[in-house]
Amino acid sequence: MSQPDPLVPGEYYHIYNRGNNRENLFRQERNYDYFMRLYAKYITPVAFTFAFCLLRNHFHLLVQIHELEALRRTRTFATIDDAQDYVSLQFANLFSTYTKAFNRAYNRTGNLFVRPFKRKRVDSDRYFQQLIIYIHRNPQTHGLVTDFRSWPYSSYSIITSERRTPVRRDDVLAWFDGPISFVAAHEKAPNEQLINEVLFAEDED
Repeated sequence: MSQPDPLVPGEYYHIYNRGNNRENLFRQERNYDYFMRLYAKYITPVAFTFAFCLLRNHFHLLVQIHELEALRRTRTFATIDDAQDYVSLQFANLFSTYTKAFNRAYNRTGNLFVRPFKRKRVDSDRYFQQLIIYIHRNPQTHGLVTDFRSWPYSSYSIITSERRTPVRRDDVLAWFDGPISFVAAHEKAPNEQLINEVLFAEDED
C-alpha cells in the first residue's frame, strides 16, 4: 500500500472515506450528529471547511489545512513534517473515536473506516465550484433522495441559510458570485470532465 500524500498546511483538499467492506457509517440520525461533534473537536482546529456531505456509507469534505503559523499557535512543531503528521493524526483521532463509540453502540468490532482515508489536493480555482456542486448533489446521485436539497447532512442548507456555522459560507458564496448564483449553479449536475482530476472512484478499494 502506497503512502498517502501529506496534508500540507495552507493547501485545499477533497477528502473522502467510506465504510470498511462498504458498511454503513451512519445508521441513525444521532450517528450523523455525533460525527459532526467529533469533527468540530478534531478537525475545526486544523482546517477550514468549505463543503461537506455525510451519506450512509461514505462522506465527502472540501477543506483547507490551516497555515503553518496558525497550527503553531496551538502546538509546537520542529518541522513542517511534524505539522503535517499532526493534521493527519487529527483525522485519525476523529475516525478512531467515532469507531469506538459506534462499535459499542452496535456491538461490533474492528475497523469501521477504510484506511488510509483518501485525499486529493485541489489546486485550481476552476474546480472549486464544480467540486462543491458534486459534494452537495451526492445524495441525489446515489438515489438516497430525489432532491439533494432535502438531504439534512450536508452543507448546502447551511450555506443557503444565515445560521451560525464554522463552514466558510462567505468564501463559498464569493466563489459563486453570490447566493443567487450559488443556488442556480446547483440546478444541474457538475461538469465531471472538468473535475475529473479531483473526483474519486467511489467503488475503489
